[in-house]
Amino acid sequence: MGIVSWILFGLLAGILAKFMMPGDDGGGFIKTTVLGVVGAIVGGFIGTRLGFGEVTGFNVRSFAIASAGAVLVLWLYRMVKKN
Repeated sequence: MGIVSWILFGLLAGILAKFMMPGDDGGGFIKTTVLGVVGAIVGGFIGTRLGFGEVTGFNVRSFAIASAGAVLVLWLYRMVKKN
């Protein structure tokens, strides 16, 4: 996937992660996108290592993996920010 696709995919994953874990994080749209893109990459890496397959494009499995990664990154961000 190209960089624009990753940004769009990450944006959607970040929005879903923010919906699943609401809170006052600040930063708005840009931070949500960045955390979503990082989460999509982390989710793809972990999902591949665990045998769920690679993130191959816009499909339900890839979106679920990317969203799980975005939730993980958002949770880690909040833990680091809290301390």
